[in-house]
Amino acid sequence: MLKAGKAVKVSIYIAEGATHHGVPVYSSILDFLFYRGVAGATVLKGMAGFGADHRMHSATLVDISDQLPLKIEFVESKEKVDELLGKLEDMAGSGMIELQDTTVAKPAVPTKPKETDHPAHLKIEGKALMMRIYISEQDKWQNKALHLALVEAMRANDIAGVTVYRGILGYGAHHRVHHERTLSLSHDASIMLSAVDSEERIRAFLPIVEQMVEEGLVVLSDVDVIKYAYRARTVEEHPPADSGQTSA
Repeated sequence: MLKAGKAVKVSIYIAEGATHHGVPVYSSILDFLFYRGVAGATVLKGMAGFGADHRMHSATLVDISDQLPLKIEFVESKEKVDELLGKLEDMAGSGMIELQDTTVAKPAVPTKPKETDHPAHLKIEGKALMMRIYISEQDKWQNKALHLALVEAMRANDIAGVTVYRGILGYGAHHRVHHERTLSLSHDASIMLSAVDSEERIRAFLPIVEQMVEEGLVVLSDVDVIKYAYRARTVEEHPPADSGQTSA
C-alpha cells in the first residue's frame, strides 16, 4: 500500500491505437499494474498532439481518430517503480516513459464496507438441509404469486438463501402436462424453490410452508455444504467507482 512520503510519479505516453500482443497497450499496462499491486492508475486521453513522428493528431466530430495521445499515470514507491520499469518499457514500445520525484502528502484509503452484524445463519459448515418446494406458477397466496410470497417469507425468517426455478416441461398430481411454448403467454409453468440452511432453521420454517402451500410438493434432503461464501454489502447499493489517481 502506498504510504505518505517520498515517491515517484510515472507517466507513460502512447498512441491510442498502439497494441501489445494484439491488445491495446493502455489496457495491457493497466492490467499489469493492477495485478502487480500498484496503488492506482489513470488513463488520460489527449484532444490533440504529436509525437516522435511529428505527425499532428486531433479529434473532431467528423474524424474519430484512434491515434490520439494517451497518458497513463501512477504514483508508487521508488522500489516498486524500479521493479516494474523493465516490463513497462517493453510494453510501451515506441512510447515515452517519464519519471518524476514527488511527495505523497496523503495516500488514498480504500473504501471499507459498512460494518454490520450478520445473523448466525450466514456461516454454514458441514451438514445442512435442502428444502425443495414444487408448485404451479399460477398458485396464489393472499392475492400474490405464491413463489414470490415464499421468497419474502424465507427472507423474513432468515433463511440463508433461496432460488426460484421455472420449469419448461412437467406434470404434477393431476397428470396435466405443463410446458413452455415460444409463442404462448401461459402462466401455468411448474415452479421449484430451492433453499439450503441448517436443519434447525429449515424445520422451524416448515409450519409456514404448510400454511402457505395448499397444493404442491415439499421435499427435504440432507446435504453437505462444501463452501458457502457471501460478499458483505457496502454502504450504498451501487458504490461510486474508484477514481484512482489523477493529475493536476
